Amino acid sequence: MGQLFAGDYPGPAFELFGPAHLAALLAIVLLNLFLLRFKGADERTLTRVRWTMAIILWVNEFAWHIWNYSVGKWTIQTMLPLHLCSVLVWVGALMLVTKNYRIYEFAYLIGISGALQALLTPDLGIYGYPHFCFFQTFISHGLIVTAAIYMTVVEGLRPTWKSLLRVAFWMNVYMVVVFFINRAIGSNYLMINGRPSTPSLLDLLPDWPVYILYMEAIGVACFLLLYLPFAIKDWRTARQVAASD
Repeated sequence: MGQLFAGDYPGPAFELFGPAHLAALLAIVLLNLFLLRFKGADERTLTRVRWTMAIILWVNEFAWHIWNYSVGKWTIQTMLPLHLCSVLVWVGALMLVTKNYRIYEFAYLIGISGALQALLTPDLGIYGYPHFCFFQTFISHGLIVTAAIYMTVVEGLRPTWKSLLRVAFWMNVYMVVVFFINRAIGSNYLMINGRPSTPSLLDLLPDWPVYILYMEAIGVACFLLLYLPFAIKDWRTARQVAASD
């Protein structure tokens, strides 16, 4: 049992798109399909569902910090809640509890696009199934995506064009703040002060700081792709209204 929480895990390393990875992704898909059954449920039931997801997110993140501290991996250069997914764990759970629309905008546009990348290409290294890190990664990122989808499909929230502008503006403000925090403490949160030391998608892009512009462009493309279903819906509605006049 102790090996499942070991800092130097002797078990099998993570295998990208191996059986365990595919099973974890399937479990997340099935969870989202299961939550669809609550569409139209009474508010008391919906509140329980939201609180359950929020508590799991918070407890899972607390456990992640405790594990890193216990194995000597916790540092301010790597463990402050400044990476987007780390932020969205905390505020995403708050969104579930409060149904806050402003948080929802970020959870939908940034949470889904960012967490999906982490789910498809997780940076787990030696920590394959059934290590604690394997479960922690898929629970946190899986629920970030699930929370945003749930609030959209079950609770009926949706982004607007103004949502895209607000999220893009505040995301850039946040990047500037984190850039100076990185310079002050010698960290590289958001990977905006330089390439990470480990292999990443940034290796395919030009050198710093030019790759930041590519990251911005990729972000905009993800926002538009996530907004596309609503744009199509609005366009169809407008056509139906025009046809009936």
